[in-house]
Amino acid sequence: MENFKKTWEIQHNWQLLFPFFGTLILGYSAFKIANTFTKTYGLILTILTAIVIFFLLLKFLLFLFKKLEKKWVLDYKWEIIRVFMVFAITGSSSLIIGRPIIKLIGITKENLNPIIYWVLFIIIGLVFYQILLVSFGWLFGQFKFFWEFEKKMLRRFGLKRFVD
Repeated sequence: MENFKKTWEIQHNWQLLFPFFGTLILGYSAFKIANTFTKTYGLILTILTAIVIFFLLLKFLLFLFKKLEKKWVLDYKWEIIRVFMVFAITGSSSLIIGRPIIKLIGITKENLNPIIYWVLFIIIGLVFYQILLVSFGWLFGQFKFFWEFEKKMLRRFGLKRFVD
């Protein structure tokens, strides 16, 4: 356990929550992906497939950690897990919030060309994504990181005057 704490630069026991929940979220994601492909073949095959996907995703994420810890300015390695959790929660939440808003406005696949519907869906989702990213970043104690990330993203969208 001490080696784990040293590797992830964990100074306090409460910081262990992030690797724990990160692993839990990764396991759930692996199960959902496996279930999508193997639900007709039974639970045992789904679980075995989920285990394989879990380890593949874990390898990929550890590879990303190594790349991003050089690029992102964070104080400790365990904060990378927190940042990934914010990205995951924000992406899911923007879809959950965007769908009812689109229906409330009256935009449906039936009354619009499908291409226009999806363009509007993506635009509305992006607006909520930007707001939620900074909000969840603040809730997870990473406001400064996500505010800088947000400003960089807005500059790339050509909205430089709103940032500076």
